[in-house]
Amino acid sequence: MRRVSGRKLDEITARIRACRVCAETPEGVKLPHEPRPVLRVSPTARLLLGSQAPGNLVNQTGIPFNDPSGDRLRDWMGVDRETFYDVSSIAIVPMGFCFPGYDAAGGDLPPRPECRPRWHDGLFAALPRIETIVAIGRYAQDYHFARLGHALPRGASVAEIVARWREFQNAKPLIFPLPHPSWRNIGWLKRNPWFEAEVLPALRREVARLIKT
Repeated sequence: MRRVSGRKLDEITARIRACRVCAETPEGVKLPHEPRPVLRVSPTARLLLGSQAPGNLVNQTGIPFNDPSGDRLRDWMGVDRETFYDVSSIAIVPMGFCFPGYDAAGGDLPPRPECRPRWHDGLFAALPRIETIVAIGRYAQDYHFARLGHALPRGASVAEIVARWREFQNAKPLIFPLPHPSWRNIGWLKRNPWFEAEVLPALRREVARLIKT
């Protein structure tokens, strides 16, 4: 059964990496550059990092979280780069697989709308060993909480969702909602010291449990 699951995962991953829908038949504005879908999955991964979309630096290298945001996320998780990129333990799946480009203010655009309905349900069905989901940012939180039967209030902010983190510790899979580890959220982190004092120790314990050999 595990071999069949692995073949299915390989097939869907190959199709995602070859996808050009947002460049050739987009929903709305065409992707402003060549598609470069970024994800890391394996049939043995027990921890899933559900994120938003690759940034420009990630688009250039093809390596998820290969940027300052990734450095902060690794610190939050209490892992080094080698452990973080061990795909046998940690899967990384954004809501949009390609860098979406910049908005008029110079910030990243939202994840492309083509990815979620086309790929995500089938991909996660092929990842049966995931025990914990780290849901980073509102786009990932909306999808994963709804997928697992815990739909979030439409008007809730990321801060309100993260503040409820204890409510989801008995979910199967367990869910950790996090803000995005971007420099843009430094002010939020300073205003909410409970995040580093309460959430991060629990997150690090869970990460350590899942990646130990």
